[in-house]
Amino acid sequence: MKITLLYFKFLFFSFNLIFSQTTSAEFEPFKAGENLEYRVHYGIFNASYASLSLSNENLGGEEVLHASGYGKTIGLARLFFKVEDYYSSYFDAEKVQPKLFKRNIYEGGYTKKLEVSFNSEKKEATVNNIKKGTTDIISTKNNVQDLISSLYYLRKNFSADEIKEGDFFTINMFYDSKNRELALKYLGKETIKTKYGKIECLKLMPATNRSRIFKGEGSITIWLTNDVNKIPIRVQADLLVGSIKADLNEYSGIVNPLLIKQKSL
Repeated sequence: MKITLLYFKFLFFSFNLIFSQTTSAEFEPFKAGENLEYRVHYGIFNASYASLSLSNENLGGEEVLHASGYGKTIGLARLFFKVEDYYSSYFDAEKVQPKLFKRNIYEGGYTKKLEVSFNSEKKEATVNNIKKGTTDIISTKNNVQDLISSLYYLRKNFSADEIKEGDFFTINMFYDSKNRELALKYLGKETIKTKYGKIECLKLMPATNRSRIFKGEGSITIWLTNDVNKIPIRVQADLLVGSIKADLNEYSGIVNPLLIKQKSL
């Protein structure tokens, strides 16, 4: 089963909104040096590992943030279905405006390697399919995000104070050479138990259709820490058979301490 692919898709398929404009470091949700590591479970099985890290980088003379995403199946899951996925997003730190997106994946024998360059002024994406040797220029929508930058756009801009429980919010995302609109439903606040203790979270539900994998509407839930960081601390997807749960397992380099209501003993 494509455990890691699913993890990336429902973790990174789920992001947007507007928080606050400030240059004060204490109000920034992320910075270079941040590293997040996740364990993905299918039922009682530890099925895969995923990580996200941020670093400063110079891209064509422009200072940007480089977000690196990596995922792989582990243990028995790797014996049955090997996954090794690499994602990179280079984006402007202030606006979270993507400049370059890279995807290099191996999923049970299926491979894909491509690079997408974004031109926000022309509203265009140049898709270079390295495996096929093709290049396409595709029109994009306003404020478009790639799969990875979407997460950071959400973290920087989402505010529970500016949206009512039950309301939706959308994000324009460019993925697999297509413009896609993601709708996120805000379900309110919920305190969940984690390895770090009890943490109050913002609960979001991406709109999904019934498929061969997901049960349909309401099958994916995302919990972001209800603090300045807005770290995705848990993602759960209900499948037609069983469920997948991804939990934050390790973290370092975050800007602000996690707000833990009750620490684990």
